[in-house]
Amino acid sequence: MDQLLGMRVFARVAELGSFARAADALDMSRAMASSHVAQLEKHLGARLLHRTTRRVSVSPEGMVYLERCKRILTELQAADDELKLARARPQGKLRVDVPVAFGKHLLLPALPRFTARYPEIQLEVRFNDRYVDLAAEGVDLACRVGPPRDPDLIAKKVTTSRIVTCASPRYLSEHGIPRAPEDLRKHRLIGYLRSDSARPGEWQFKSGKGVRRLKLPMALAFNTAEPLTLSAMEGQGVVQQVDLLVARAIADGKLVEILREFSCEGPVMNIVYPRSTQHLAKVRVFAEFAADLLLGYEARFRRAADLAV
Repeated sequence: MDQLLGMRVFARVAELGSFARAADALDMSRAMASSHVAQLEKHLGARLLHRTTRRVSVSPEGMVYLERCKRILTELQAADDELKLARARPQGKLRVDVPVAFGKHLLLPALPRFTARYPEIQLEVRFNDRYVDLAAEGVDLACRVGPPRDPDLIAKKVTTSRIVTCASPRYLSEHGIPRAPEDLRKHRLIGYLRSDSARPGEWQFKSGKGVRRLKLPMALAFNTAEPLTLSAMEGQGVVQQVDLLVARAIADGKLVEILREFSCEGPVMNIVYPRSTQHLAKVRVFAEFAADLLLGYEARFRRAADLAV
């Protein structure tokens, strides 16, 4: 038995005082309308309607049940309307998770444009360099570096990064310029501590058509990406980073790319969100906004970095 449909039919019969009129309003036969109410009464073990050849009236028990039905059906309609509105118009609370560097340097300066364009969205942004379980932590959308790990998420590729090695002009003038990856063993290196390991990750270099990975000793190591770039700019050593994180510093002359011929392709930049939220307007517009930020940054500063070489 479809109890919800039975409640709808019962409420409409009670409203219109007729099975025939209720059946017409619900686009079903009179026999079908009568059957739904009869099944509901059997399920409840109570007579909801008094039927005669001339009229239909609600029983005392039916009056009590009718009030409950009206509240339930009203709430259900409100939920349906709210979801339809959310699909059509960007509104409501939106929880977003982004890498720290992306959040500070790209997202924050651009947020006034987004909030002015979509004033009905209440945005909650978390800066995070660790992997976040979107479902477990109630996150609607995330910007991710690297391939998606969760098959239940939708991942929209924005761009592919490049792995670059660089240092400040002052450091290079004092310590010399490495000409090959092996030369880095003679330099002070700044490494990234991965969230799934207590040790710095290996550095990557192009080797023929493949990628060569080197395990190198680190003089400094950090567990978030931004301090690596800042330390390198201060002359603390050589750093290897995703190009989008250092392109501005290279364009401004604060860092110099080295070993350029050994630079290899880096991780994919994705925007990910649960399948359950893919049709919500608030998710769609923020995903488009974040992708535009990444692509705009990439086009502007990669061009500037190329000119700086």
